Amino acid sequence: MEFYHPALNEEVNAIGGHYMFTKEALLPHPGGDILYIIGYAATDTSCCGAGGCGYALVPGHVGSLRGRLSTDNRYISTTAPVDEQHYGEVARAIQMREGVTQVHFLLASGGKKVMF
Repeated sequence: MEFYHPALNEEVNAIGGHYMFTKEALLPHPGGDILYIIGYAATDTSCCGAGGCGYALVPGHVGSLRGRLSTDNRYISTTAPVDEQHYGEVARAIQMREGVTQVHFLLASGGKKVMF
């Protein structure tokens, strides 16, 4: 599947707070390197209180890394989703490396996410 890389270190505001992607990295894996993006979300303008979390977004195994540019100058990589049987080990490895609390895996069908 095609993965359009998000802009790093650009705050995106929403009604209840904001989020930002801060880092891209590769996790070595026997099935091929796995691309992941680190970010955080903060709920700081909500009437219900404040909070936040650090997370990783995992597009999957890299086929081609930043192989081309989109019309809006975002890098596009090709990736293959991580097999469900590897979610636990991959999530733990990323959590240990990055100190995030959530790991979200992108699926091929419509780009939906599975959280671990």
